Order: sequence, then C-alpha cells, then structure tokens
Amino acid sequence: MRALTITDPAAVILGLQDEIRRSEESRYDHRLHGVLLVAHGLTCPEVANLLGDAPRSVEYWVRSFEERGLAGLREGERSGRPGRLDEKQLRGMSVALRQMPRDVGLGGNLWDGKTLAAWIADKYGIDLGVRQCQRLFRQLGFRLRKPRPSIAQADPARQKAHKKNSKR
Repeated sequence: MRALTITDPAAVILGLQDEIRRSEESRYDHRLHGVLLVAHGLTCPEVANLLGDAPRSVEYWVRSFEERGLAGLREGERSGRPGRLDEKQLRGMSVALRQMPRDVGLGGNLWDGKTLAAWIADKYGIDLGVRQCQRLFRQLGFRLRKPRPSIAQADPARQKAHKKNSKR
C-alpha cells in the first residue's frame, strides 16, 4: 500500500493550527491529544514538536490534568487588561452619550469614536484610541447611526423608486 502524503504540508499545518485556535472546543481537544500522547510515553518536547506548541505549554497541560483532571484542560476565564475607566466614569459617559456632542462642549451633531475619545480626554484626562471608544459604544448598548444624506430639491417619489430595497 502506498503512503499517503499532503501536497502542501506547511500550508495545511498553518491552516489546521488556525482552526484549532478558533474555538474553545478545538483547543480543548488539542490539549486532550497532547496529554494523551504524553500518556503514551512521548516527552513534552516531542509532543510540542508534533503539535506545533511550546514544550512549556504541553508541560502546563499535563500538570493541569494531573491536578484537576479533565477540568484542568478546559478553557479558563481570562480577565484581560483592566479597564481604564471606572464604573462612575462609565455612568457619566453613558449620560453624556444621551445628549448631543455640542451640548457637552464639543462640535458636531453625532457621537463617533473620535468625538468620544476627545470627550474622555477632556473630561477624565484619559487618552483612548478611536477603536476602543467604538467598543465602549457597544459595551454601553449604543449603536453608531448615521443619518442618510438627503439631496436638496430631490423628488421623494423618484428616490423611493430608485432605492435598491424599495418595493417597486
């Protein structure tokens, strides 16, 4: 019987590793396989080399399994970096977002990431990036809504007929 081969093993390995990292289930299964290989007698560096992980990671999996069983291989909670705004500041920001930016001393009629970043820097002295401010909108339950531009002296009936989603 002829040995099977993969045509582009480097690309396949990278793709499979990305797929494993994509979900908690597959990361758990990946750890299970690593511990299983160690149980079969392979060393942690050998398993790490086979699975494409660091030997220290495999050692960590084995120790966690020894201490807590299968629960030690499950994905743990990751706290992440602490937020730079406290609860009181977030409540103040939520109140401000319910007003127009010009009502709180800024220019413009709509809140966006740049406007919120400027307000936070002015009010609290904390510099946040635009992307982080956009995340704060979602965290506080706000959505970015932009008004549709209207063309002066346009015929509303012709505009409706021209719209892609309108019923003709």
